[in-house]
Amino acid sequence: MSKKSRTSAFLLSFFLGIFGAHRFYVGKGGSAVAMLLLSISFIGLIISGVWNLVDWITILSGNFKDKDGLVVSEW
Repeated sequence: MSKKSRTSAFLLSFFLGIFGAHRFYVGKGGSAVAMLLLSISFIGLIISGVWNLVDWITILSGNFKDKDGLVVSEW
């Protein structure tokens, strides 16, 4: 079980998810930078939005993992 808060990850994903803020929070820097770079263009913004939606659902379902592969489950 991760020490990261599921509430924080959810709120970051909800408000700043297209920029990868929730991924920076859990330590997934590489994919967070990818989301940030994708959000620069219109097509990339759509891709980043869908990616964020998938992450958002994963966080809500309790299956989102941090950089060490530990589930972020504590609200």
